[in-house]
Amino acid sequence: MLAVTCALVANDAYAWGSKGHEIVGMLGAEAFPREVPAFLRTSSAIATIASFATELDRSKGAGTTHDRERDPGHYVDFDDAGKAEGAVPLTALPDTREAYDTALRAEKKTQYRAGYLPYSLVDGFQQLVKDFGYYRAALVGERTAKTKEDRAFFAKDRARRELLTLRDLGVWSHYVGDASQPLHVTSHYNGWGDFPNPNKYSTDKTLHSRFESAFVRDNIKVADVRAAMHPYDPCGCGVADRTVRYLGRTLAHVETVYQMEARAPFAKGPAADDEVQFVTQRLADGASELRDYVVEAWRLSALSTVGYPTISVAAIERGEVQLTRQSFGAE
Repeated sequence: MLAVTCALVANDAYAWGSKGHEIVGMLGAEAFPREVPAFLRTSSAIATIASFATELDRSKGAGTTHDRERDPGHYVDFDDAGKAEGAVPLTALPDTREAYDTALRAEKKTQYRAGYLPYSLVDGFQQLVKDFGYYRAALVGERTAKTKEDRAFFAKDRARRELLTLRDLGVWSHYVGDASQPLHVTSHYNGWGDFPNPNKYSTDKTLHSRFESAFVRDNIKVADVRAAMHPYDPCGCGVADRTVRYLGRTLAHVETVYQMEARAPFAKGPAADDEVQFVTQRLADGASELRDYVVEAWRLSALSTVGYPTISVAAIERGEVQLTRQSFGAE
């Protein structure tokens, strides 16, 4: 783990920018409890998740179709009343992106203008549950399938599922990091903008970049973020509700960014202690949420299904189903 941490801190080229996303991915994975599969808890896996956490920014610029579809997945523009583009409340988000976009279009807005970060979070979580479900099933098949050929198939499938899960989790962790950054959940994302501004908050359009990249690169220490992480926080709710709670917590800090910018701008040079503590805590919240999302995805995967026709993972693990090669998709 020390080698992973040192490599991250030494890489000044990575700036929530890259450095912030690496911190969230690395520390979230580092904190996975023993109940999470061991293949995600190795030093190599932790380093890979930290690296993959930057992938969604690295892939920007791939092309117009790619970028215009994916870029809005990194943010959501809630106004001061907590409504996306003044139309859809955080506390009443529809179940699907389609329904969300329909509600926005009724107000002459779209998901591509408002951003759809909440759905990026839920979508990635649900994929992770499915990945874990197939992993659980393959583990059983590798051990109990009747024929040598089927056991070999499940062993290979389990190994491939580990690779896919590592990729899916690592790339998705980028969105979890985005959701801890206050300027990713507000219409005041790059300076206060063309809105009522009685407090005369900054309208400097470089604020977003200075706050999430240069400031993190120059002032934030991995050890401090690790120390600021909160213990596992069981939601006792579904992923959509957990996501609303997480985004609401981040949204509550938008004005804090602007109040700090007014007192001591997020710029080069000695940083104000409260600014460092604030950004450290925001990154710690992202890393903590990543850990908690993954723990809940793992637990929920025991209730998932695999194959077609679908088979209950719980029934497979109880030994009530004899898996064969065809169990994962009869032709």
